[in-house]
Amino acid sequence: MMAASPRVLDLQGIGKTYRVRGQASASHLRALDDVSLAVDRQQIVGVVGESGCGKSTLARIIIRLETPTEGTALFEGTEIHALRGAELLAYRRRVQLVFQDPYSALAPRMSVEDAIEEPLKIHKIGTAQDRRLQVTKLLDLVGLARELGRRYPHQLSGGQRQRVNIARALALNPRLLLLDEPVSALDVSIQAQVLNLLRDLQQELGLTYVFISHDLRVVNYLCTIVAVMYLGRIVEYGPLQVVFQQPRHPYTLALLQSIPDHTTHSGRHTVVLRGEVPSPVAVPSGCAFHPRCPLAREICRVERPALRSTGPGHVAACHFAEEVSATALIPHMAASTSWP
Repeated sequence: MMAASPRVLDLQGIGKTYRVRGQASASHLRALDDVSLAVDRQQIVGVVGESGCGKSTLARIIIRLETPTEGTALFEGTEIHALRGAELLAYRRRVQLVFQDPYSALAPRMSVEDAIEEPLKIHKIGTAQDRRLQVTKLLDLVGLARELGRRYPHQLSGGQRQRVNIARALALNPRLLLLDEPVSALDVSIQAQVLNLLRDLQQELGLTYVFISHDLRVVNYLCTIVAVMYLGRIVEYGPLQVVFQQPRHPYTLALLQSIPDHTTHSGRHTVVLRGEVPSPVAVPSGCAFHPRCPLAREICRVERPALRSTGPGHVAACHFAEEVSATALIPHMAASTSWP
């Protein structure tokens, strides 16, 4: 039995390397590098970064679709990749994933009722009557009319499909929900409805979320803690208001300043991202961000900065963290209660 713990998820030094075969020789792709992340009960932790930074690989490791090359992943104090048999089955009930694409996440020939009921049948929970009653409750919970249960995915809108996916994820009464870009395929008005639903469900059910997104506005709206990833590493982590109002890594500041109509109080702190994200097969030496960073100096090219404290609960991996945004405030990115 896995003991209850205030800390739901504790990742310690997670690394993931893939062997890539080329025409001449094999090389290695470093998808994750020394990632540590703590998630406490009922927190909403956002993981942000550009495509290819390792966010989805991290989710697959948490959900046990991938095995880390190094490091330890603990769920309520137990190493998840050591679980077998009944303990593994219990873990799969406690941790659920909501996928990015609401269209491909549902079987086209399975009705909404059947799709939501399927996890209950797989885990042999309740009688057929009990399961149908639970499906009805779940439809109510996610704000879907009960008659929609008899429809098929192609008869639903994108927002309705994502509500079905959320209901399906909640069927097993999980403790941790992994949300991998859950609103990126929806238009802005529908995004607002789904985000509000997720916020209400988290409060009503006491859920814990790991929310993966490239959209900082979405993270700002929903999350309380944020981890910023770049080329497989966490480069900044802390309370959302601190990270978004006083970023200490130039990559975080650049992401914030790339938002349309975004300004800071101090122009001298403006950081413009240049070039493309380097290949994870050939990660630059020193600070991996230095080829794109206008603040880079010689030490950045030769010495990789460690994550270090830059304030209460706030860490950043930058040699010059105190110089990055000493006075720059991000006014309209302060914690938001409206969308967008």
